[in-house]
Amino acid sequence: MIFNRHPCYKNDYFRIPVTGKSNSTHNNVHLFYTPDIHSDIYTLAEDESKHCTRVLRLNQGDTVYLVDGKGGRYTAIIQDAHQKRCQLQIIDKHLEYGKLPYYVHIAVAPTKNMDRMEWFVEKAVEIGVSAITFLECEHSERKQLRLDRIEKIAVSAMKQSQKGYLPLLNELTSYQHFIKTCVPEDTFIAHLEDDATKSIRDYYQPHRQHCILIGPEGDFSINEIKAAYELGIKPVTLGQSRLRTETAALVACHTLHVLHDIYAPL
Repeated sequence: MIFNRHPCYKNDYFRIPVTGKSNSTHNNVHLFYTPDIHSDIYTLAEDESKHCTRVLRLNQGDTVYLVDGKGGRYTAIIQDAHQKRCQLQIIDKHLEYGKLPYYVHIAVAPTKNMDRMEWFVEKAVEIGVSAITFLECEHSERKQLRLDRIEKIAVSAMKQSQKGYLPLLNELTSYQHFIKTCVPEDTFIAHLEDDATKSIRDYYQPHRQHCILIGPEGDFSINEIKAAYELGIKPVTLGQSRLRTETAALVACHTLHVLHDIYAPL
């Protein structure tokens, strides 16, 4: 789907505030995704152990950092630099690392070319997104997707951007089913019909769990738009320019961050 871009956003990058610690020294740290930490001793999986010892050439006594995708960031020391079972001693932990003081949920119909949707996921995670739901709509060109591949891309983006949280990634879901689970006053549908004249800014409320619906290349159908209206979901425009689906989804995500920065700064 092609959407409109908000005309005031001239730059591609904005400061995204977080409540967790920020340290410029994190730019060059060795970070590993470890979703199953339960004690102060942790053994890296075989692939991560090989990467740690053979690619990065880290040895006993070296410091590494771990992130569990749930807000936990850990500092650890290598105890045993085994190539298959690298054992770590956790010496420090920081919970709720980088936690956003608001909730951003993008529900988007995946494009036929998955490279474009994977690009969106990568960039949304880098910016900061709480949840992504993939919608199956009447005009959808894609009826299947590999969530495992998308999760790998999200994990990589989380590590690269030093995030503490991995967004919730939901399977391909029927549009009609999904909108019935939404909170209408916090959910907006971006479409190309003439009645979508107000922007997200006109409805934005700080510290709420906002969800924005982005349709396929052929737009939402009239029946889908009507169904959203009947539930109280409001239409929004993303501006003057026409955008592809993945760009519209990213603009929606970024817009919510910018609005929070303006109306509810830390």
